[in-house]
Amino acid sequence: MRILLQFPEGLKKEALKLAKKYEEEGHEVFVSASPCYGACDIALDEARWIKADKIVHFGHNKFVKHSLEIPVEYIPWRKRARVERFQKALPLLKPHKTITIITTVQYSHQIEEFKEFFENNGKKVVLGKGYWAIERGQVLGCDGLAAKEGEAVVYIGEGEFHPQAVEKPVICINPHTGEARLYNPEKMLKKRRAAMIKAYNAQTFGILLSTKVGQFNMAQALWAKKELEKRGKRAVLLVANEIMREQLDNFMEFECYINTACPRIVDDWERLGKPILNPSMLKEVLEWWDKAKDI
Repeated sequence: MRILLQFPEGLKKEALKLAKKYEEEGHEVFVSASPCYGACDIALDEARWIKADKIVHFGHNKFVKHSLEIPVEYIPWRKRARVERFQKALPLLKPHKTITIITTVQYSHQIEEFKEFFENNGKKVVLGKGYWAIERGQVLGCDGLAAKEGEAVVYIGEGEFHPQAVEKPVICINPHTGEARLYNPEKMLKKRRAAMIKAYNAQTFGILLSTKVGQFNMAQALWAKKELEKRGKRAVLLVANEIMREQLDNFMEFECYINTACPRIVDDWERLGKPILNPSMLKEVLEWWDKAKDI
């Protein structure tokens, strides 16, 4: 079988070892060298060109809900959290009786173990489920719905990328040391509000449409163009596989961008120097314009 192996950036160091493993099993192996930003970013173009029989995608669970022309096997990359060290986090959780636990795919196989630990320490634990995430308690950079319920949100994982998807305060626990700290999204939400205020005065809009299979959203892009033009704005659809600042810098006439690709693109708009809005943010700006017109 001819297979294409795909790795996110942090796992590309495993490519040589795993390519050898599959070759020893009798497969003809190719490795995608393109950037991979998540389970939404499947290397279909490369697979088409080499006429692959299958894509083996490492590091994530299934994301794309519809069937693809080339089968995809998803292989999550698992780690083990040191649950016994979570004792350090308990003082920060003392005011809360009910908590919601969220974690990444690397630790989602331990979610029941996490739940048992906190229940044994007097907490009522709620496990939610996101829209895109397929496991209970799993959070993605674009899907924080698993944290919807509960008095307090507890994130078990590294960094702040995933807690930012929740848009409310999150108690972050390091899965290896047990150290805990509070992440407050206030700064991020203020940045988004600032982008919306800048967009309010814009007249020319570029609407970003990604061709990545898990990010392609033609309906949203056409909706945004229609709504902007209804209000006398100039809007153009911009299509690309990868949305990068270096590309957008060349479009000097656009004052604002509407993003229909990965929703986290908007959090880096200050580097671009122009506001970027997700459709939900655009809806709010549309309401501002409509209210101003009625005054």
